[in-house]
Amino acid sequence: MAIDPGLRRLALGTLLAAFTGSSAPDWAGALLAEGLAGHTLFGTNVTDGDQVARLTAGLRTVRPDALIAIDEEGGDVTRLAHRTGSPYPGNAALGAVDDPDLTRRIYAAIGADLAAAGINLDLAPTVDVNTAEDNPVIGTRSFGAEPSLVARHAAAAIEGLQSAGVAACAKHFPGHGATTTDSHLALPTVDVPMETLRERDLPPFAAAIAAGARSIMTAHIRVPPLTGDAPATFSPAALHDLLRREYGFRGAIVTDALEMRGAQGVAGGIGPAAVSALAAGADLLCIGARVDHELVELVAAEIVTAVGDGRLARRRLEDAADRTAQLAAGTHRPSQPPAHDADLGYAAARRAVRIEGSLGDVKDPLVVQLASGHSIAEGRVPWGLTPHLNGTESVTVVAAETAPELLAERAGSRPIVVVGRHTHRSEPARALISALAARHTVAVVEMGWPSMWRPAGARAFLITYGASHANGRAAAEALGLVR
Repeated sequence: MAIDPGLRRLALGTLLAAFTGSSAPDWAGALLAEGLAGHTLFGTNVTDGDQVARLTAGLRTVRPDALIAIDEEGGDVTRLAHRTGSPYPGNAALGAVDDPDLTRRIYAAIGADLAAAGINLDLAPTVDVNTAEDNPVIGTRSFGAEPSLVARHAAAAIEGLQSAGVAACAKHFPGHGATTTDSHLALPTVDVPMETLRERDLPPFAAAIAAGARSIMTAHIRVPPLTGDAPATFSPAALHDLLRREYGFRGAIVTDALEMRGAQGVAGGIGPAAVSALAAGADLLCIGARVDHELVELVAAEIVTAVGDGRLARRRLEDAADRTAQLAAGTHRPSQPPAHDADLGYAAARRAVRIEGSLGDVKDPLVVQLASGHSIAEGRVPWGLTPHLNGTESVTVVAAETAPELLAERAGSRPIVVVGRHTHRSEPARALISALAARHTVAVVEMGWPSMWRPAGARAFLITYGASHANGRAAAEALGLVR
């Protein structure tokens, strides 16, 4: 039976694809001409700002209203600056400063950078309330652990981004901050009563809607009282009843990447996941990063088949495609984008630094950076103090493979500055720092989500609330080590 071309175009109109490389393959433009909603850019697509601008301009010659999306959160999640680290601190640092006007200006600057590169949808800000200090995927991407603080900064971030003509996407509804499982790898469960969800996790989304957020992203998390056994992405109760009807959201509902195990692992593949998300009320489907022409065609065909066999109502598909088209049509770069000082992000990062104890004895140190992994959301981005040092010796070590006496011998009479991320999560890291502090002058720089853990005997504990290029420079400046 021949495929209805109108139905295929509707299906494509709900999809955000992706591709690898610094230039678009022919199929990426061909699908835009056939109705594809747009593409998401990742670090693999980015060499520099001018190259991205050329890439997006080429895509727009095919269709000017295409959505070009990116995950540009500042802080630890950056695509434009994935080679160096972001020049802006992330949400945790902005929450620590707690100046909504600063947050607004930082996000306006990010928006201006994106608009200049031809990007019109930022899959940010993260507005999850990070109440689990061992959360492996949110952490410093969150403004904080207090709903009211996160809510006011969520609103400011959205206002800032959208002032530059870039659509914001508040994520991850109904709240990913209480999980200790990464939804890229499995389906997390947040098993709390609806009252807790309303008091703790949902206020930032209410603030985002009030601030005019053009889109909201779903979370691949299970909240039994709300979603039953399904993730929120596949839950009509979460997307239609709660987000649309109760909270009155009228913009586009965007899914987190359907390639994630929290989605396709539940649905039995990306195609079925797309159908389930659309049927639940989602409008724009992020396929993921590992996308090719064949996969896009497979997903589109699954959606068309679902309309034919009754799993998906055509009216629901039409509504989704219409909301996605409205999202694209509503993004216009201002004639005068918001201006910002090149030092804005660095100045903000300086304001976020917190020092416990005294740095008086920490002069001319040996800097020891603890090797750290990264989440899939963050990707492999440079971090630490090394790019900013004034000639100070620096060494990177694996905590579990390093004897404290060897580091002490290398330092000699010099103090030691240990730099880590989420140090409290690693028993070998805690043991190494504690052993060093018992025999040596030690200061610790924590560049991840801070916990209550503090090593006995350390002279100082410095918190940056993030590991961006700006955060690293701010820490180096606080220690007097900047070149």
